[in-house]
Amino acid sequence: MKILVVNAGSSSLKYQVIDMTNESCLCSGGVDCIGQKTSTIEHKVSGKGEHIETHHFDNHTEALKVVFGLLTDKVHGVVSKIDEISAVGHRVLHSGEDFDASVVITKETLEIMKKNIPLGPLHMPANIACIESCQSLLPNVPMVAVFDTAFHMTMPKYAYMYAIPYEDYEQYKVRRYGFHGTSHKYVTGEAIKMMGTDKCKIINCHLGNGSSISAVKDGKCQDTSMGLTPLEGLMMGTRSGDIDPACLEFLMDKKGMDIHEMLNYLNKKSGFLGVSGISSDARAVAAAAEQGNERAQLVQEMTSYRIRKYIGAYAASLQGVDCIVFTGGIGENAFAARRRVLEKLDWLGVKIDWEKNANLPRKQNVEISTPDSKVRVFVIPTNEELVIARETKDLIC
Repeated sequence: MKILVVNAGSSSLKYQVIDMTNESCLCSGGVDCIGQKTSTIEHKVSGKGEHIETHHFDNHTEALKVVFGLLTDKVHGVVSKIDEISAVGHRVLHSGEDFDASVVITKETLEIMKKNIPLGPLHMPANIACIESCQSLLPNVPMVAVFDTAFHMTMPKYAYMYAIPYEDYEQYKVRRYGFHGTSHKYVTGEAIKMMGTDKCKIINCHLGNGSSISAVKDGKCQDTSMGLTPLEGLMMGTRSGDIDPACLEFLMDKKGMDIHEMLNYLNKKSGFLGVSGISSDARAVAAAAEQGNERAQLVQEMTSYRIRKYIGAYAASLQGVDCIVFTGGIGENAFAARRRVLEKLDWLGVKIDWEKNANLPRKQNVEISTPDSKVRVFVIPTNEELVIARETKDLIC
């Protein structure tokens, strides 16, 4: 069985074809700048080189037509004909409170997703447009929606509620939802394997350009750092993370901004970029910090401090912690970033093999804590596409 995994952004499209007989990735690729003058497709077949094409795509349907052509191409393809694709798994941003798990896409479930567009106005329209494009191009292929929020739907009400008038929660569904759910689900499953039991308390740190932390007990999410939107929580590449809401009014008055400009300021101009004045890329910030740039060093101090604050809060929430997981582009690859967090967690009984932390093999699950550490610490490369493929297979078989 071969499953196509699709992740659509407002002007982008990422994809993988996964052979579920052995869960291997046959190919992966991405399209950027959809709707702009020039779009680029980067298509890579596993074990072969990368193939790049330039086109103009007005919409996702046009992009998908070319992608499907590449999938069946004699040189760059992985299937002889497109109907060898057994199903399509779509990453969808928001489930609202309507779904607590992945669903087969039907006319009815698609209408519910459209109802939830206001909860994710930047991403949901593109997710839905891509689903409808795939349905038009592959009318007989079953499709599944895998929600970025679904893993967090096990949070208790006292954890996901905001302290606003209750009727506004009831009418508008304003509450904490959390994101990166497919990543948190994947690394939770891998951590449980490494722990040898699902009866454990896990704190997952998904750290990248977008970052989130989750508290998981016995395999179920109890709390997570992102909220109604991905803006809440940790300091990120361009997102501010947690901030006093009154700062918005103060800055809007001082800078003459409207609310849309302010949200753009908090989502696109803040975080690593805003504080450092250099870049949203943690690698560029790290390089500047090594050269003595004080604002870049401040970014690193702020980031590690806030991660430790969430770990401490979630250890209290879970009434203990058995393991801490690092994943995501920074969590997996930046050993110095992990060290800045972990070297001040000795109060939790965390003990780290620093040589192992600094010399990890790539793309492998590794324990970096010492045998006498009270809390085990794992670095687990995430695989969100595989989660989507598994969920899709489970629902259509």
